[in-house]
Amino acid sequence: MAEKAEYEELMRQLGAVASVRRELGRVLPDGCSNGAASALALLGRDGDMRIGRLAELLAVDMSVTSRLVAHLAARGWLDRSPDPADRRSRILRLTAEGRARLAELSDRTAEELARRLGDWSDDDVRRLTGLLSRLRAGFDDPRPERNTCAEPPQPAPSPPTPAVTRT
Repeated sequence: MAEKAEYEELMRQLGAVASVRRELGRVLPDGCSNGAASALALLGRDGDMRIGRLAELLAVDMSVTSRLVAHLAARGWLDRSPDPADRRSRILRLTAEGRARLAELSDRTAEELARRLGDWSDDDVRRLTGLLSRLRAGFDDPRPERNTCAEPPQPAPSPPTPAVTRT
């Protein structure tokens, strides 16, 4: 098992990955936020879905997802149609314009990564991709949470002792 200092360095490097994502966000076209790009990518990868599923995959509140969906629909990038199984729900699907925008986003991001990592070997890029995939899978693992800051579970209270009556 790695030493504490190695995990601390890993946490610093993961923070740096967030800055890399922010830099990649700079290549997004006008009107397309990181959230919009993420939603388009999820719909492109996973296909049609309900808004609740999109909120779950984005790991954001439903109100945030609703605003994001309204933004994408207003730009013509996705369609919200009634769910045949539940007319109160909507199914989200990419439009042709949405698929074109997703392809543009993918091209821009790939070009920027190629530019920034141009001096990396193909093996290094594959190794990084594999390790990041493995890291993410480790966090998708349904193992029980280990919250060491939580209060220890308290024993259930004993049932009240019945009163003794003498006759």
